Amino acid sequence: MEQARDPREGKQPSKQTPQQSAPGVERELQPRADHGEESYKGSGKLEGLTAIITGGDSGIGRAVAIAYAREGADIAIGYLSEKEEADARETAKWVEKAKRRCITQRFNVQHRDECRSFVERAVKELGRLDILVNNAAYQQEQKSILDITEEQLEGTFRTNIFGYFFMVQECLPHMKKGAVILNTGSVTALKGNETLLDYAATKGAIHVFTRSLASALAEQGIRVNCVAPGPVWTPLIPATMDRDHVERFGKNTFWGRPAQPAEIAPSYVFLASQDGRFYSGDVLAPTGSETTR
Repeated sequence: MEQARDPREGKQPSKQTPQQSAPGVERELQPRADHGEESYKGSGKLEGLTAIITGGDSGIGRAVAIAYAREGADIAIGYLSEKEEADARETAKWVEKAKRRCITQRFNVQHRDECRSFVERAVKELGRLDILVNNAAYQQEQKSILDITEEQLEGTFRTNIFGYFFMVQECLPHMKKGAVILNTGSVTALKGNETLLDYAATKGAIHVFTRSLASALAEQGIRVNCVAPGPVWTPLIPATMDRDHVERFGKNTFWGRPAQPAEIAPSYVFLASQDGRFYSGDVLAPTGSETTR
């Protein structure tokens, strides 16, 4: 039997962590994140299903893709930029290593026509659609609300909430009774964040969107839930935060460190599987107890 680990042990960013430009890429992240590549063990919880994951090239999205594949699901991964293409290919390799099919496509969730093209391709090539994971996100720290430009404000909302609407609108016609929609929320929606005002506002919108959509789709037998993580070590962090913030990122959790993506992915597995069949309209928050600090 594997010995239980002290959750206070784990990789932590430091002054030596290299800064990145947005959106950030997994291959340049130091220390490297754990997506469950060597640790996640599947047990057939999603056997024969198909999942779409936006922002699936890295971070939480990659960890969810690996976990879902090892649970038996085929995966369609969406990513934003040419810069992220290598990360998307790496994620696809892990999915295929689990003997599941994987397609990747570069597209921008801000535009509904691009969402439609991605969804149609996924359904055509993979044959069905059972799970949508809305995970693509953008954030940019600003010291004052006066520093948030109209361009940043619109971009954050178009990615973090418009994109969720668009993906649901395009996926829903292909979904049947028993399908699942999962949205990635955030601890910032639960407690706010003074330097991520626009991001926190979109995450709050996602939480309410989740509850409202769950009510709207209940009669169709489609469940809608949200995972609201605390600090998680992903490329977005050194790409959108200054060096001092990166160094102390996650230190206000009980464990004194940010979560690894592999520690968040099981929440998505639970909510997508029959284990979570009574859950809908709920927000599952693996925050490291940050909401109490």
